[in-house]
Amino acid sequence: MKKTLLAAGLAVLMILPAGAAMRRKPKAFTHETVEVPAIEAEIIAISAGNSSLILLADEDRLLYTLHYGSKVADPQEYKGYRTARFTENGNLNYTYPSTGGEFVGVPALHVRYADGNHNTDLRYQSHKTTRSGNVETTEIFLKDYVTLLEVKLIYEAYQKENVLIEHSVITNPGKEPVELLDYASGSMYIEADNYLLTHFHGAWAHEMQVEREMLGYDTKVIESLRGVQATQSQNPSFMLSLNTREFSETGGEVVAGALQWSGNFRLSFTRNESGRVNVLGGISPFASAYPLKKGESFETPGMIWTWSADGAGGASRNLHRWARNYGIYNGGSVNPTLLNSWEGAYFSFTTKTLTDMIDDAASMGLEMFVLDDGWFGNAYPRNGDAAGLGDWQLNTSKIPEGIDYVASYAHDKGLKFGIWIEPEMVNPASELALAHPEWIVQSPGRENYQIRNQWVLDLANPAVQDFIYGVFDSVMQMSPSIDYVKWDCNRIIESFYSNYLSKEQDRFYVDYVQGFYSVMRRIREKYPSVIVQCCSSGGGRVDYGALRYFNEVWTSDDTDAEIRVHVQYATSLIYPACIMGCHVSDVPNHQTRNVTPLKFRFDVACAGRLGMELQPKNLNEAERALADRCITSYKQYRDLVFAGDLYRLASPEDGPWYALMYVSQGKDRAVVFTYSTAFQVRDTGGQPFRLQGLDPARKYKVTELNVDSSCWWGSGRSFSGSFLAGGGFNPVIRHKYDSAIFLLEAE
Repeated sequence: MKKTLLAAGLAVLMILPAGAAMRRKPKAFTHETVEVPAIEAEIIAISAGNSSLILLADEDRLLYTLHYGSKVADPQEYKGYRTARFTENGNLNYTYPSTGGEFVGVPALHVRYADGNHNTDLRYQSHKTTRSGNVETTEIFLKDYVTLLEVKLIYEAYQKENVLIEHSVITNPGKEPVELLDYASGSMYIEADNYLLTHFHGAWAHEMQVEREMLGYDTKVIESLRGVQATQSQNPSFMLSLNTREFSETGGEVVAGALQWSGNFRLSFTRNESGRVNVLGGISPFASAYPLKKGESFETPGMIWTWSADGAGGASRNLHRWARNYGIYNGGSVNPTLLNSWEGAYFSFTTKTLTDMIDDAASMGLEMFVLDDGWFGNAYPRNGDAAGLGDWQLNTSKIPEGIDYVASYAHDKGLKFGIWIEPEMVNPASELALAHPEWIVQSPGRENYQIRNQWVLDLANPAVQDFIYGVFDSVMQMSPSIDYVKWDCNRIIESFYSNYLSKEQDRFYVDYVQGFYSVMRRIREKYPSVIVQCCSSGGGRVDYGALRYFNEVWTSDDTDAEIRVHVQYATSLIYPACIMGCHVSDVPNHQTRNVTPLKFRFDVACAGRLGMELQPKNLNEAERALADRCITSYKQYRDLVFAGDLYRLASPEDGPWYALMYVSQGKDRAVVFTYSTAFQVRDTGGQPFRLQGLDPARKYKVTELNVDSSCWWGSGRSFSGSFLAGGGFNPVIRHKYDSAIFLLEAE
């Protein structure tokens, strides 16, 4: 069989009414066609652990997605797969649907050619599969026979983690430039009776709030247009629970996805008349018609997919295992406990303020001190947030002895030392803003709006990239004792315009993020062992694009433990606990004015990377003793938090309790966290939590930590894994802000 395609640049066929006069004789109208050579239909099977993606290249070289889900034993059985669906509705399940051909719908690829044509019809050319250790890579080559545009689809299948990462490389081999209007990283067809979508929304100090909704017969879009801080309001991730209207941690099929991108993104979910859902994930096309000149290629970021038959918990564990092994810089390694200076000192400190805090941190058993904002600027001293950003020289009036003095003091006390920077930003009141106004993102002739009294530097400009790399490098040169850098980013992009890009402004949003990644690659080449935290007004950059270069994130600027319960729960659906910076702060809380018990604050923070953010001298004797106790016990089990498998036992979104546990890979140790977020009636006995991930035949000694009198009758005794999984574990956490941590050790 052969199909022919109309060549580009055809004339318009004019149809006139009968008898109508023709003023001039039309030129001869011919259809020039391009033949697409037929092939024998071929199945392309991609397996990632216990899941399979089955694709079909048919006789006409059209590439379809037939299955994503459970492992297929014999993929060739799909070669004769047929459905009774009406195929002339424009909603065929093309693997990488493009605007053109027989497809009508939301495209993965939409190209505008030099002659104004919008049609692309991709046909299969070939594919190859290679294996390197745990990762199997499949590359599929597609081509439009008329425009000659080429697309390479790349699938990386992580076998042990059951994770598939898809991205594309789009190449323009033609003579004329083209514009990429839509260029998704990945497209996945999913078939079920109904679909429950879990995704995330939020705001500053209220990130990662869970939202669940059923998908209808339309297109649901999740999108961020903030430029930077892209995840503060929406996160580029989701879960789809299939064939159910109820969210389950333990049962049913779930497909989860996340995008490796730190800028504007779009996830779309289109349920067509057949009932199938096509999920697209990639860079948002907003103001980003990306140009490709002759011979140029564009590589999209990775779209991460995983499938689970064990509910949301199974999907999370797949993502977490992949992230610790591949997706996070030095993932799974234990990062030190710390005291951060911010809420304890803000901008007002001297050298003695800092050395006193270091003394207190060391005596409490913490392992690092981090000097936050306020240490820099001389002509425009950083005594508040209105000046100094961009001028990264030491403020000698605050710390005349120098950064090396403070860092060395911390090292002498047995602590690591960290420091805060915000290199992508500049205050109008700074030497940098006066020296390089052309480096600032600003629309010509218009007011340049300020957020937090600052502007954004243009990372699309290579000179700015060099400057920002130089900021990090020069700060590191201040002392050989700097072990940790907190990288902040405190505003979004408005009224975007790059002086460097001139007339190619559609490149800005993409080039900014690529410039950011370029800087981070250079930093990691020179400073591979420095711990770097990704902070963006809190959780404004929690994504798997940034995490390739960062060890952890600052989960939220809101340190209120009650709020953090919800933020940390939602974050854990997609991201592992090893990235979550979680701090114990003062009360009334500085963001919410809420008052919570110190033990509740510690028990919440200990479910991630534990830190403190307060003035230790304000703790009374009893509080200090409790803090010392909690920090000491945390070190007994934090390896489980950083590298164990997570099981969520109760959701704070669905009731007054939150409970979770981390289990070692060998199932010989576990730690269980339980919290009450509301008052329970007095005849509510112990709340049963069914522990998961344990060996049912082994005995585990269960010990409640940080208390003299346990809230569970069984503390200090040993029980089988089957007993603990069957509801026998029922601690009494009845009052609001009651909490408990239990360590389980196999005998």
